[in-house]
Amino acid sequence: MESFKEARQAHTIGLMRSGRLLAEDSPSALLAAYRCNSLEEVFLKLSRLQSNKIIMAQVQFNNNISFHAMGFGSKIDKPSSSREGGVVGLNFQSKENLIESTGSVFTLMQEPYDPPPPSKRPREEKNEEEWYQRVSKLTSSGKIRALITKNLLRMWRNVGVILFIFVLPVIQVILFCLAIGRDPTNLNLAIVNGEMNDTVTCQWNDGCHFTNLGCRYLSHLNKTVIKTFYTDVEDAKDAVRKGNAWGAIYITENFTDAFTARAALGRDADEETIDQSEIKVWLDMSNQQVGVMLNRDIQFAFRDFAMILLDQCGNNPKLGDLPIQFKEPIYGTMEPTFTDFVAPGVIITIVFFLAVALTSSALIIERTEGLFDRSWVAGVTPSEILFSHIVTQFIVMCGQTALVLIFMLCVFGVESKGNLAWVILLTLLQGLCGMCFGFFISSVCDLERTAIQLALGSFYPTLLLSGVIWPLEGMPLVLRYISYCLPLTLATSSLRSILTRGWGMMATEVYMGFLSTLAWILGFLIMTLVAMRSRQG
Repeated sequence: MESFKEARQAHTIGLMRSGRLLAEDSPSALLAAYRCNSLEEVFLKLSRLQSNKIIMAQVQFNNNISFHAMGFGSKIDKPSSSREGGVVGLNFQSKENLIESTGSVFTLMQEPYDPPPPSKRPREEKNEEEWYQRVSKLTSSGKIRALITKNLLRMWRNVGVILFIFVLPVIQVILFCLAIGRDPTNLNLAIVNGEMNDTVTCQWNDGCHFTNLGCRYLSHLNKTVIKTFYTDVEDAKDAVRKGNAWGAIYITENFTDAFTARAALGRDADEETIDQSEIKVWLDMSNQQVGVMLNRDIQFAFRDFAMILLDQCGNNPKLGDLPIQFKEPIYGTMEPTFTDFVAPGVIITIVFFLAVALTSSALIIERTEGLFDRSWVAGVTPSEILFSHIVTQFIVMCGQTALVLIFMLCVFGVESKGNLAWVILLTLLQGLCGMCFGFFISSVCDLERTAIQLALGSFYPTLLLSGVIWPLEGMPLVLRYISYCLPLTLATSSLRSILTRGWGMMATEVYMGFLSTLAWILGFLIMTLVAMRSRQG
């Protein structure tokens, strides 16, 4: 019996041993009467007193048998029950003495005396010790089985919460894949084309024709771009300043002639010809992603325009491209998406912090409901309680992990070139790491509110410093070393290498993610057990 914390809150308690009531009083009275600091010491002292009284009663009964000559069938009284200091002793019932009459002499026939058993041999003591160890193992497994059953029943009774737990990761994956990583569309551009002569339509002729080259270039812009034509450059700039357009494009009145002269003269072209043959662009770079996308599309449109025009005029189209040739990438694709970069980190983050949210209040609820004190009284150890919770929550976490990977890899087709077994194993380990972190939070916090605040407070620093949404190479050197010490950093890099590069366990960047995750799991478990034992004492 390890703890009497729950018993201290009672008005009156009774201490029993082997079916016998040792004492009954208020906790404070018992502590004062026996001069002890805890109820455990009171129970130990009463148990020793009970054992001593039993031994003394047996000795007195065996040594104080007397003969009675006056009367036949008289009784010899044994020790009766006595109460000393609130201790109720054992009652020994009287037994009939056998008296035989031989003439005038009465002889009292004493019952046969059973001598105490001989001391046990070392071999017998060893067998008994092994039997006790075997029983203790069975008892421990029985307690763990009971704790797991209790946790499963509590979980089963909250069907709505369980459904929400399984639906939440699916919703997060769907929102991420639909909202993150796609190119922006319906971006408005304010265009001023001096060659249109204030007309609404921009006409041009296909083939090797050097007419209306400004309109021909604009036709190569991304189809998702919305073109709004203006007649004045300042009006187009004002549209950008007012937020009605993401950029302004200006094509001069002599663009076609200047561009043709520039191509014909080459290095002999004068400054005015070069200036008139250029397309001038003003972008709104307050949104970096939108600005970078428009910058890329405008440059790609000019490359396509030049290459197609050269090809139709019988020239080598590569003359219109940059003198840099990009071959097939070693890893990834020619058109990488931000989704493929962020997806590994998102998988790890969703599984990790869902496990944290699932377990950060588990121990606190049991503590507030008094289940912890009852478990201590029943002889349950902190490791058994923690193990039972890990088994129960791990079942739920496996379901969450399966849903996340199915929707991420199968439904939305996130790039996966590596071994799927390593992906599943690393994701499960990260979920287990999140569970252990949640248990640590619930072991050091007294209130659910405090645990939730601590869990939410650790979310953003971990997310921002783990290389999930931005490469680690973009961080300052000191901050980069700090990020390597977080539980998600190396695991995210490892999963990214498996999915996008197809690396195996022999790669350093891969197995370091597994080792880091295992180290964090062990560390969180040790800190949780230390916190639970300190609270138990």
